[in-house]
Parts: sequence; C-alpha cells; structure tokens
Amino acid sequence: MMTGFLSRFRGDPAFWLLLLALAAGIVALVAPRIDRQRHTRDVVMVVDITGSMNVRDTTLDGAPASRLESAKRAMRALLADLPCRSRAGLAIFTERRAFLLLEPAEVCENFAALDAEIAALDWRMAWEGDSYIARGAQASWTLAQSLNADLVFLSDGHEAPPLPSDSLPPFERTEPAIRGLIVGVGGLDPAPIPKFDDEGREIGFYSETDVPQENRFGPPPADAEQRPGYNPRNAPFGGEAATGTEHLSAVHEEHLHAIADQLGLSYFHLAGPESLGPAVLASTTRRPATVPVDTYGWPAGLALLALVLVYTLLPALARRRDRRPTPLRSPSPRPYG
Repeated sequence: MMTGFLSRFRGDPAFWLLLLALAAGIVALVAPRIDRQRHTRDVVMVVDITGSMNVRDTTLDGAPASRLESAKRAMRALLADLPCRSRAGLAIFTERRAFLLLEPAEVCENFAALDAEIAALDWRMAWEGDSYIARGAQASWTLAQSLNADLVFLSDGHEAPPLPSDSLPPFERTEPAIRGLIVGVGGLDPAPIPKFDDEGREIGFYSETDVPQENRFGPPPADAEQRPGYNPRNAPFGGEAATGTEHLSAVHEEHLHAIADQLGLSYFHLAGPESLGPAVLASTTRRPATVPVDTYGWPAGLALLALVLVYTLLPALARRRDRRPTPLRSPSPRPYG
C-alpha cells in the first residue's frame, strides 16, 4: 500500500525533496554529541591602561582610534579565536602592578561576560599615573604563573617616568615556566599624548614641561660630567632642566623585546585586531582537552538545502519552462476529394 502511495509521486521532485528535508530534520533533532580531542589554551590578558595608551595612532573601521581601543578590539577578537574549553582571564596594568579583574574562565560558556568586561575597560580605571612597564610585565608574569596560565601583555612600552638607566629591573624566573606574548600596541612614529582635566575632559596634549624628561633617581648617567652646571655633590645630573621627547609616544619595540627576552616570552607588534589570535595560538602552550562536539550540523544543513531547492530552484525552473515558446507545427495536408 505504501509502495503504491509513493509511486503516485514518482515524477514529483518537490515531494521527494520535502521528504528528504523531513527525514534530515528528524535526524538533526536526535543527533548525538561525540567527544573529540582538541588543543586548548589558558591565557591571562593584561592590558596597559596608562595615559600613553590614549594616543590615537591606530585605526579601527577606517577611523583613528586610541591604542587602548585597538587593544580591546584585539582581545575581543582573541576570545572568538580561542577554541572551546580554553580559559581566559583579564587584568589591567598601571603604575607597577597588574590587577586581576576576572580569573581564567571557559571562553565559550562565559563569552558574553568576558566580552562585556573587555568592552568596559577604560583609562579612568587607573589608580596611579606612573607607568613602570618592565615592573608591570614582571608582575603580570608572576600573576599568570600563579593562575597556571600563559600571559598576553598588551602595552606600548612607554615608561613614565623613564627608567633611570638602560638596564631592566632585575627579575628571576621561577618554575613552572610560562609562555606567552608581549604585544606592542600603537604606531612607530612619535605622537602627542592627550591630556585630560580632573573631570576626564580632554584639554589638549602634554608638552615637554608637563612630564619628566629624565629619571634623576639613582646614580647619574655616564655623560653627567660633560653637562653644563655639573657638580658631583650638588648637581650630579647637571645644572639645567632635562629636555627630550618623553611627551611624545611611540611603541618602544626595543624595550618590549628586551622585556620579552627577560621573561622568556615572544614579542609581537599588533598589526590589526584580527592578527592577535593567530599569534597567541602560536606562542602559548597547547593543552589537550576532550571536547563534546554536536553532530546535528550536517543533517540540519541537508534539510535546509532541500527546502531551498523546493522553494527557489524548482519554481524558477518551472517559470523558465512556462516561458519557453511552443514550436510551430506545419498544418496537416487536406485530403483531396
């Protein structure tokens, strides 16, 4: 009886496509999850929120954007690039400390919370105006190690005030070692740093006299004796005010490279928000994890394809067939008689 019923639709492709869509939809509803082995990552993202990160020498959507906004966009893109069962944490850096906002959490289940927290980051969250980048990176390394995670440290490398010498502050790495990235954010050409009043309103840019141009703590530099007004006791740094370009900011790549080498990390210059994910995946520890994978995608896609064919392709073919001109027939010869 069923065979006779189906034989009635033997020449009807729409019926068979709808039947295929129904069968595939049922399979999609009951399709099981299967376990697969994947390589995940555990990372802590630490972002510099000090004043120089307000410099607008990056581009987002074709418009100038601050370094902090570019760093935030890159971190949000990184969340989407991390495979499920990876963990991501978030911290901010200012002065010389890294302050943990979110402990590492599974990225897929907590994507909305992580994404919203990154989007809400603001330079006004800083508790100090100084920016000891090397000390902050060292503190971030220790923080990531305590959380059993790798480190992604985003900064322009602008020390404020400048380091008293060219050497980095001492730091001794302990076991277990961690991997990760020091990410340079911003342009390579010096740019002015926006200045804000006590109400957070932008009022211009910092000038040369607004910021320390030299760190005069500790021993004087090697050229101190050649400076005007030098006195070994009363003026060991010379008798004139320091001049320089510390009121302008560019990515201090050489400095960030040195920090990365000291901490056993890699250095990466942020070329665009989408470039961070591949760099992090290549520079962090792969951690095997069993991940349940849904299998409903294939039958659901097959059902959708069948419906598209029924409601778009078949009607189009029918309209084309109806518009085809009927061939003219020669009239039959009339019989004589």
